[in-house]
Amino acid sequence: MIAGLNKELNMLEKAATEFSRKILFPEREANDTFPFGPFFDSTVEKAYSVDFFHTSIPEEAGGMGQGTPALSVILEALSAEDSSLAGILFTVSAAVDILAQTGNMDDLKALTAVKTPKDMFIACPVFCNPLDITDLPQAKKTADGLSLSGSLEYLTLGGLAKKALIPALVAGESGFSYVLADLEHPTVTRSAPILSLGLRACPSVDVTFNQSPCRLVGEERKGETYFTAMSDRMHVAAAAMSLGVMKGSFKEAFEYARKRKQGGREIIRWSELKMMLSNMAIHVKVADMLVAQACSAMESAAPDRAMAARAAALHVQSLATELTTDGVQAMGGVGYMKDFGQEKRFRDAKQLQALLGASPVKRLRYIDSL
Repeated sequence: MIAGLNKELNMLEKAATEFSRKILFPEREANDTFPFGPFFDSTVEKAYSVDFFHTSIPEEAGGMGQGTPALSVILEALSAEDSSLAGILFTVSAAVDILAQTGNMDDLKALTAVKTPKDMFIACPVFCNPLDITDLPQAKKTADGLSLSGSLEYLTLGGLAKKALIPALVAGESGFSYVLADLEHPTVTRSAPILSLGLRACPSVDVTFNQSPCRLVGEERKGETYFTAMSDRMHVAAAAMSLGVMKGSFKEAFEYARKRKQGGREIIRWSELKMMLSNMAIHVKVADMLVAQACSAMESAAPDRAMAARAAALHVQSLATELTTDGVQAMGGVGYMKDFGQEKRFRDAKQLQALLGASPVKRLRYIDSL
């Protein structure tokens, strides 16, 4: 529904859906074994080859220069089968958004000049709001520039990326700034990948800096401004990911109920299950309309676009946790088995609520903003 009558978006949606079904679906269970199993490099390379990672990069930097609807269409389609790849794309896109705000074209051009997808990764703490972190790393001014010291928990893609966009306090200044740090520098220590509830193949690590060289991105003390602007747009993308999970969960439950027979008839004929599936279908339709409306508000620069994006994300994420619970129940015992996608979607829906900050805190910020 995000694509609507837009031919270009419909083509993008078709390509992402086909990728999701042909590439993600067959390897979903194997990919979810990370960090105990191998990382799904070949899948990421295929996503890179069809330019999914170039969607949000400005045209002047060699990217596609597409807006929020295009990114949301891709993330929704990918999340229907496996949100981990969508999580990686979300993280890179959030970092790209901040770099673009600062007018940092050199770094953006460097992203489009790489030869492997991992070289395009930029680690970024997308599962938090920097304003909620009480002990941010400290950046001190030196003769050579800036040096970074301190720790940051749950840095997404921190174990895979070569560089990271870090919110930091510049010594002697109030308000945080963004710095770009080299994660491969010997003064940087990275933990093993953290086993998360969902999105396991979109890994995060804890990282410690010990007078590590870094450089300022944008203006000092404008980190909150950059994060807020990025967050306004990326809340729509986050809502699209939860919508994709909902659509995938409903589709699998619906198809299973039509094929599965018990007592001599298809279980979809049972009134209790039919009611459950009906409620799931209604939730999907409502969420679809919400995300489409939020995309439209963002593209038209509506005065309330930020509030629309945040409200859509909070509500759709909440609906997704409810719907995926029913998605498991609708399939009975097999709904808990990894052979099917429902148990993963259940975990992913919970994890997605934390994008751009903890859900309860985001709700409190919403009413504060009114």
